Amino acid sequence: MQHSVLKASGHVDRFNDFMVKDVEDESKFFRADKLLEEVMEAKLQTPGITEAQRHEYTTVRNQADAFSQKEMWEMFQKYAIKSPETGNGLSEPYEFNLMFPTPIGPGGYLQGYLRPETAQGIFLNYKYCLEQNSNRLPFGVAQVGRSFRNEIAPRAGLTRQREFTQAEIEYFVNPKQKDHPKFGLVESTVLTLFHADAQLSAQDPVKMTVGEAVRSGLINNETLGYFIVKTWQFLVSIGLKKEYIRFRQHLPTEMAHYACDCWDAEIFGSYGWLECVGIADRSAFDLTAHANAAKCDLQYKEHW
Repeated sequence: MQHSVLKASGHVDRFNDFMVKDVEDESKFFRADKLLEEVMEAKLQTPGITEAQRHEYTTVRNQADAFSQKEMWEMFQKYAIKSPETGNGLSEPYEFNLMFPTPIGPGGYLQGYLRPETAQGIFLNYKYCLEQNSNRLPFGVAQVGRSFRNEIAPRAGLTRQREFTQAEIEYFVNPKQKDHPKFGLVESTVLTLFHADAQLSAQDPVKMTVGEAVRSGLINNETLGYFIVKTWQFLVSIGLKKEYIRFRQHLPTEMAHYACDCWDAEIFGSYGWLECVGIADRSAFDLTAHANAAKCDLQYKEHW
């Protein structure tokens, strides 16, 4: 995918993770948030810790992916985190872009990247898909394809790889009408929700109906709630136990640059709770960004 597309989408500037490296062995790199999570998890297993310490370590672990560069370094200094393999000191965290750059064309003069997600191809074709749907909303586009991310430290079997398959749906709605005609069929479904406030205060996830979550504002709108339930139904249908499925809300400082609300379907397994599905309200970020970059009118117009 061309540089101009991923520049417009924000991936060139903001698709980054924080990385630290061993100051004496520069061949050893670590993803900062994951290393911080592992250190906090180890501290939580220490016998005899106080309730205050348990609360502190849990809160830091839950926020690891949401810290700024400065905050991350402060945590590493506070807990004297060293290189896990050598015990050496670690560098200050720095940004590492997760995309694979690649030259395009026989001369290699056109900058491109292996796509970090499948979604941008859908957004580029939104105008034509809308026309095929007789210029009516809502409509959805589904696809399955390969994505590539230059992971700092691939690990955990097949759960974090540099090449993987994504199955995705982008569902386009009127931004002023995010109710869903079939929401009434799913609103009584009880889900395990690990909302942002619970994570920040080191509380446990809660069980509630998706209807209650939407009405209270915990889940942003009916359409988002509907697809959260459909994700849950799919995971149960392929054999996952209900008690091993939960939905974790992204923290405000963790939210992807394109999202106004986002929940991860997490599954509990031998590696602990692991994100397997992301369900985000991307608002109009992507279409607005591409419309501005391409100087193309992608606004939806209703005719009365």
